[in-house]
Amino acid sequence: MSKLRVGVLRGGPGGEYEVSLKTGAHVMEHLPKETYHPVDIFIDKNGIWHIQGLERSPGEISGMVDVVFNALHGEYGEDGKVQQILEAHKIPYTGSGIQPSAVGMNKILAKEMARKFGIKVPYHQTITREEYESSTPYELFRKILLPVVIKPLSGGSSVGTSLARTSDELEEGIENALRHGETVILEQHIRGREATVGVVDEFRGRKYYALIPIEIERPRSNDIWNYEDKYSGATREHCPGHFTSSDKKELERLAILAHEAIGARHYSRSDFILSPRGIYFLEINTLPGLTKESLVPRALSAAGATMPQFLDHLIKLALTK
Repeated sequence: MSKLRVGVLRGGPGGEYEVSLKTGAHVMEHLPKETYHPVDIFIDKNGIWHIQGLERSPGEISGMVDVVFNALHGEYGEDGKVQQILEAHKIPYTGSGIQPSAVGMNKILAKEMARKFGIKVPYHQTITREEYESSTPYELFRKILLPVVIKPLSGGSSVGTSLARTSDELEEGIENALRHGETVILEQHIRGREATVGVVDEFRGRKYYALIPIEIERPRSNDIWNYEDKYSGATREHCPGHFTSSDKKELERLAILAHEAIGARHYSRSDFILSPRGIYFLEINTLPGLTKESLVPRALSAAGATMPQFLDHLIKLALTK
């Protein structure tokens, strides 16, 4: 019996290039070898596709693979763009479709959809590069109640994310976030415990299966979880998290609701803050990291599932739906 050819997309022109390379490598390492033949599809920082060092067009690749495992993150891979390319060439792929990817990547749209489904979200506002450059520091400071979390409107892995408690930190944070896009979101800083919850479609007999909620213990020097903390080992992640039974059930319910709200498919991971005022939704990741250090693999392991089983499940979903 011939093996299915799985093209693993990794790299890409977005800010999460390095993380994507690691996710792709981890996926290829754990694909069940008796069933699948991995095909490494490297996309460089200019968006050029390659197989075995040779430049290829997506049209050429469509004849070289049976299905694509999308291991890209952030811009291009997670915002609907690569999904459009794959659908144009009728290549089945893992992860969410075009519109849910675009909505999930846009933090304002994702919050609006979550709120429509009855999920609490922090107060937030946006500022564009043009608005920022036309405002004086004093005008900007008067408009915003500190402290605030500053993030690029689109992006993942907490790239460009910071916390501002002073006017100087506000300016510095906005300028840093604008390096990653033309619009910045300023989000009410809610003190509390941070949790993240994965969701998998059609798993273990359930339409939507919530993985065990993970608690993120941040370094004392920082009050938010930024890119450096995620990949430097500065944070501690507890899986399962130290949550009450009722909080655990509510986190799982909200993660499934957020997954449904944007129309995500196959798998996702949502981030929350548990505060005395309730549980707040922060954002959803439609292509969460699958590196050795990533949280979804840890939650799968805690649930008694292996990476090969999970990857096999996602590929089957991509081929049947």
